[in-house]
Amino acid sequence: MVTSHREQHRTQHIGWLRASVLGANDGIVSTASLVVGMAASNASHQSVVVAGIAGLVAGAMSMAAGEYVSVSSQADTERADIDRERMELAVDAHAERAELAAIYGRRGLDASLAEQVAEQLMLKDALAAHARDELGISETMSARPIQAALASAAAFAVGAILPLMTAVLAANSYLVVLVTGTSLIFLTLLGILAAYTGGSSIIVGAMRVAFWGALAMALTAGVGAIFGTAV
Repeated sequence: MVTSHREQHRTQHIGWLRASVLGANDGIVSTASLVVGMAASNASHQSVVVAGIAGLVAGAMSMAAGEYVSVSSQADTERADIDRERMELAVDAHAERAELAAIYGRRGLDASLAEQVAEQLMLKDALAAHARDELGISETMSARPIQAALASAAAFAVGAILPLMTAVLAANSYLVVLVTGTSLIFLTLLGILAAYTGGSSIIVGAMRVAFWGALAMALTAGVGAIFGTAV
C-alpha cells in the first residue's frame, strides 16, 4: 500500500520570515537606539517616550511604504514578463514548447521525455508552465505589495513596542541600561527564532542580530552624550 509522504521544507518560510525578521529587527534596533540616544543626551523622561512613539509610527510607515514600492516594482516586472510570454505563446507555440523542453533537458531529462513533459504541461496550462519554469514565477512566490507592506509595518511595530514599553516603565536614571539590556535580550531571542525557523545555526543567528543591535545603540548613545543637553 502506498502511503502519502508530506515533506516540510524550510524554503517555504523564506518570504514571510525575511519580512518579519527584518521588520521586527528594525523596530527593536531603531526604537531602542532612538530612546537610548535621547536618554544619553539628558532629555526628560517624557521627551524620551515621545521620541520613541514618534519613531515607532514613522518607522512603521517607512517600512510599509518602502516594502510596498519595492514589491510593487517586482510585481510590475513579473506582469510585464508574463504578458510578453503570453504574446510569444500566441505567436509561436511550437517554438515555446521547444524552449520548455530544452529547459527540462538541461535539468536532466532525456530529449524524448523532455518533449513529452513540455507537451503535457502546455496542454494543461502553457502560460503557467512557462511562468514557473522559464521565468521562475509561481503563485506561492509571486509579489504581493499590500501584504508585504502590512506585514513589514506590523513586524516593525511589534519590535518597536518592546523597547518603548521598557522606556515607559523604567526610571530615567536606569533607562539607558534597562532599554539596552532588554533590547539585546529581545534581539537575541529574535535571532534564535529566525535561525530555528530557517534551519540555520542558532548561535550564529543570535550573535549576528545582537552584535549589530548593540553597535547601533552604542553609536547612538555616543551621539546623544556628545551633543546632548546639560543637566
